[in-house]
Amino acid sequence: MDNLDHKILKALQENARISFTEISKKVGLSSPSVAERIRKMEDDEIITGYSVDLSHQKLDKQLHAIIHLRAFTGKLKAFLTRVNKIEEVQNCYRVTGNENIIMEVILRDQHHLEQLIDTLIEYGETRTHIVLSQLVKNNLSLN
Repeated sequence: MDNLDHKILKALQENARISFTEISKKVGLSSPSVAERIRKMEDDEIITGYSVDLSHQKLDKQLHAIIHLRAFTGKLKAFLTRVNKIEEVQNCYRVTGNENIIMEVILRDQHHLEQLIDTLIEYGETRTHIVLSQLVKNNLSLN
């Protein structure tokens, strides 16, 4: 990867739907060269996919929370099997420290959060944080 690849990735992070022509203007390469570099980064699995950012508020999902889970002895494996089926979970991380799991969840309201916590307490002790605002998004350093 060189500096041009980094510039291409930055342009794609800002707008995954940007055209090869627009990227070529930003980085000073021809459109076919940009397309070839992107295909190579996809083949090398540097670029692993493209996504859509949704407005959760417009989808009637008003509550964003971070939930820490400290799994009960013998329950972690069961949780790891189940978590992919919990649609409210947007991101889930297995971590070091006192808790085993950190989840980012999107919910309709406090009642919906309560229902989710009732589901999770079968697997362990939870600690919940309500997100007030997002300060940084997609700030992946490419250097």
